Amino acid sequence: MKQLKFRKIDIDTYKPGKSRIGNIKNLIKLSANESALGFSSKIKKNSFNNKKIDKYPDGKCKILRKQISKTYNCDFNKIICGSGSDEIIQMLCQLFLNKNDEVIVPEFSFLMYRIYSKIVGAKVVFAKEENFKVSVKNILSKTTNKTKMVFIANPNNPTGTYITIKEIKYLRKKLNNKILLVIDDAYFEYMKNKDYQNGLNLFKNSKNVFILRTFSKIYGLASMRVGWGYGPKNIINELFKIKPPFNVNKLAQLYATEALKDKKFIIKSIKHNLYWSKKLKKFFESKKIISNSPGPNFFLLNFDFCKLSANYVLKKLEKKGIILRDMKIYNMKNKLRVSIGSSRENALFIKTLNQII
Repeated sequence: MKQLKFRKIDIDTYKPGKSRIGNIKNLIKLSANESALGFSSKIKKNSFNNKKIDKYPDGKCKILRKQISKTYNCDFNKIICGSGSDEIIQMLCQLFLNKNDEVIVPEFSFLMYRIYSKIVGAKVVFAKEENFKVSVKNILSKTTNKTKMVFIANPNNPTGTYITIKEIKYLRKKLNNKILLVIDDAYFEYMKNKDYQNGLNLFKNSKNVFILRTFSKIYGLASMRVGWGYGPKNIINELFKIKPPFNVNKLAQLYATEALKDKKFIIKSIKHNLYWSKKLKKFFESKKIISNSPGPNFFLLNFDFCKLSANYVLKKLEKKGIILRDMKIYNMKNKLRVSIGSSRENALFIKTLNQII
């Protein structure tokens, strides 16, 4: 009997961080950059029990898109929603890339940029970073007549670093106009640095920039899987043609809409992040653990100057029920990533790591 023939895709599958360790209960998960404070109480107070879940959701997410447009003062017709921003990355790759086209990503960047690019047959080109920071100069040096897209997250995951307003404007100015610049704003709410500005505010009216946003981080809706993209109307129109018909479920649309209305929760989350990021930074410095400057809701921890290795610390923390993200999946040696958790989680993490070191 002849075997079925199908494509064999040369990719390393995305491996999420651990969420369980044996039979240990009451785990502290600081591995996925999730919301430290959960989600808005407005969502908890609203009952969605009678929302006709036997009927399909709105395939165009009109109510959610209207609320996004209102919240961020942007054009309703330039917004598309997805099952997480991951799905929008996937659709952009399907729309723009053919076999042998080139996509440029920073060497340490969100893995789904390269995975979706490779799935459609494009060549992924890595631009070296400088001291774990995205290098505009190195991105520009990698462009060729085959380059179709450039992906950057700002601030960048997993390094926690960011490029300035001046740098990101220079990147768009120097890139060929036919290259789409995709800016992932996943962590922008946390950023209060004076020389930083999010992609949406900088390129709201651009013809060759596409912005990604998510509800998985500061809004605390990671398990709902909802994100959105913003770009030129002609691109959005084409994305709607290839989008799955009911890709964002009804509860996700309702939760996200309510979450956008609770500005007090966002302010509270930002203040929490600022307080603990400064406190954690000082603690890491005292233990000779190198990390990025405070900004997003996570730190990349470099153990090259610490008396203990990243792997040793990781295993010791896991025995105490605290999960961090191993950076080996990013080909980063002796590095870990830690999310900023709740006050209780952060205090216990500091106490435990102090005991280990």
